[in-house]
Amino acid sequence: MSATTTFAEADSLAVNDITAGIEGAAVQAGAPAPKQYTPLERPDLAYTPEVAEATAEAYEKVKDFIPAIEWAALAPLIFAINKVKKERDAVILAHNYMTPDIFHGVADIVGDSLQLAKEAAKTESQVIVQCGVHFMAETSKILSPEKTVLIPDMDAGCSLAESITGADVRKLREANPGVPIITYVNTSADVKAECDICCTSSNAVQVVEAMGTDKVLLIPDQYLAANVNNQTDVDVLTYAGSCEVHERFTAEELRDYRAIDPDVKIIAHPECPPEVVAEADFAGSTSHMIDWVKDNSPEKVMMITECSMADNVASSTPGVNYIRPCNLCPHMKRITLTKILDCLLDMSGEVIVDESVADRARASVERMINLKN
Repeated sequence: MSATTTFAEADSLAVNDITAGIEGAAVQAGAPAPKQYTPLERPDLAYTPEVAEATAEAYEKVKDFIPAIEWAALAPLIFAINKVKKERDAVILAHNYMTPDIFHGVADIVGDSLQLAKEAAKTESQVIVQCGVHFMAETSKILSPEKTVLIPDMDAGCSLAESITGADVRKLREANPGVPIITYVNTSADVKAECDICCTSSNAVQVVEAMGTDKVLLIPDQYLAANVNNQTDVDVLTYAGSCEVHERFTAEELRDYRAIDPDVKIIAHPECPPEVVAEADFAGSTSHMIDWVKDNSPEKVMMITECSMADNVASSTPGVNYIRPCNLCPHMKRITLTKILDCLLDMSGEVIVDESVADRARASVERMINLKN
């Protein structure tokens, strides 16, 4: 295996056409003029027998994590959101890192960032409420330019996405002429627009090898790049970005957990440092982590990722005991039921992506989607 190299160390390299082995081009779709919506009156948020009955199924899924006294305050918000979203013809997308009240109470579609965007493009609903961070809402808008995309908190950012800009990518390309640039989907539309193709944590190795070159740039997550580099003979150049949640986990921490409980299965996200991934029994995207638990039904499992995910998966995996090392994402936690209701009532927090940027970013995403197996 080749050692991971930073972009500054990369030699200039003439490479084959980066589109070899991939299909798809940008769908030219201009964004329509913003639709006009009338604000709706704020509903009564009393905890009534009607509210209790309507939210009983959701509470069954979260009762181990949310006490009854707290549910009495959350249930009226859930009831109101589920009513208002029908009036707005809206679909609510919730990332796997959302809190259980959102994930099980109001979400129509759950999953990782790309799953959500792809499913949103299939829905007939004209309004998308993105319960996640800003780059996810941008990706939904890129793939559904004709729809209204809302985010309940415009300040829900991402340390990884904010580590790099489109201007940074242009500098990388200038410093490394001919080297294909692959961006993780956890980036802004501006960054996607400057790259050749996108990847996810689950298909990064496939995308890297599909370039047909000796070297690629995989940005911006240095740890994902290092983990991919360990699985391929392609020299994977990287960038100094990272996720503030996953980079906090350490190999020593995992060894300590095993010493305390040798029977626990440890599964990690590839945004963790390579030495952490090396200590895990399995590493994969959030969706693949969920699939692994469902397929293997371990007696005890520890998910080395954002800690709300274990709470969300627990209800669908009875018999599995989750050991929770809790690293919270402060950006994901900016999304709350109150903010979701407010954005639906006022139709606030609309995400707009410049057409020229969206067209080029869409091309990068679609090249990945159309990649031949």
